[in-house]
Amino acid sequence: MDRTVLLLSVLSVLRPAVVALDNGLALKPTMGWLHWERFMCNTDCVNDPDNCISERLYMQMADVMVKEGWKEAGYEYVCIDDCWPSHQRDAQGRLQADPDRFPGGIKKLADYVHSKGLKLGIYADVGVNTCAKYPGSLGHYETDAQTFADWDVDLLKFDGCFLDWTSLGEGYINMSKALNKTGKSILYSCEWPLYEWAYQKPNYTAIRETCNHWRNSEDVFDSWNSIRSILDWTAKHQDIIVPSAGPGGWNDPDMLVIGNFGLSHDQQESQMALWAIMAAPLFMSNDLRGICPRSKALLQNKHVIEINQDPLGKQGYRTAAMNSFEVWERIMSNNSLAVAVLNLQDIGGPRKFPIVIIPSWKICDPRCTVTQILPQYKEFGVQNVQSDIVFSVNPTGTALLKITAINSRFKPSHKLFWKNESIRRDQTNTL
Repeated sequence: MDRTVLLLSVLSVLRPAVVALDNGLALKPTMGWLHWERFMCNTDCVNDPDNCISERLYMQMADVMVKEGWKEAGYEYVCIDDCWPSHQRDAQGRLQADPDRFPGGIKKLADYVHSKGLKLGIYADVGVNTCAKYPGSLGHYETDAQTFADWDVDLLKFDGCFLDWTSLGEGYINMSKALNKTGKSILYSCEWPLYEWAYQKPNYTAIRETCNHWRNSEDVFDSWNSIRSILDWTAKHQDIIVPSAGPGGWNDPDMLVIGNFGLSHDQQESQMALWAIMAAPLFMSNDLRGICPRSKALLQNKHVIEINQDPLGKQGYRTAAMNSFEVWERIMSNNSLAVAVLNLQDIGGPRKFPIVIIPSWKICDPRCTVTQILPQYKEFGVQNVQSDIVFSVNPTGTALLKITAINSRFKPSHKLFWKNESIRRDQTNTL
């Protein structure tokens, strides 16, 4: 790699991995379905019964997840977001579901979801109110944790609205302790760093000790600009956030919006590929009851999911940026790499990318096997460092590759980053 890249050691990556929340959960990135981006806070079940936030919606999604292969592909959580509760707590101070939209209550819904072999997630907030101004958990952490345990809920998404940022850490830690105190294993999804970044760099050691995954950046929208902004934020802060990720705790770049309205299919492939590289929780927010076959096939692509779920549990990161291309790489088990080559241009036609430009290509000295996962599956067989493979990448699209070393003399290290400026000008001019 002496001709293409200068390896730069990053001190923040050299420090030992911090201890994860010890509840035995999220040893691999969590997979499931979450209502928010697609269905938002639609509570009008009179005029829009098929799309309102109700027990019917989650039961239907659970049915589809079993019948249409989602559960088999690895998606196991059916998650409720904001706008499910009544506006008032009950006489004992407990949260209660809106009686018109959830006539059976959350326990009945959990039982139904469990009967399908799936798990149920629910939403609450660390502050006095949720973001949609339903009752928050401030002052009720132990009561709410026990309520969720009594309902047999499997995951809690805990938002960060309506609380002074200086109290965020204390609130998230207290709810984590309250959940553990119940004796039931409840996966804990936090938004702690999202609400703290505006004021200071969050303490990721404390966050990983408290949560199973955590949101860092803005909410995802159904648009390519939104996906790009999340990727840009992640790359800008990767030296801070990547070391915190691993089995038991993950950086969460927010929901998959594949199968909705705002992304072209190339852009959908880019989101799926980069979320796999980032070892991100895969929470779809779409309508599984009518998803297009091409989007369904992408979301259920077993080769992409295998990258996301790689047992080594190392988050990937951006290793090069040049000539409107980005390269993201993830070190995996069995001496393998996953590589995503993203074409940032949104004008013109497909553009060529020589495989030898990939920063870790030296892993192919003396030999390696190369498999293209996206946009189409193709096995290139045994290659070496002199290989002349050139990939064609569509505008805003991504080529996703898996490269496996054969007796390589070069061992990629998670403790090494590649400095973007290190790509030589004479190399980038060949693109």
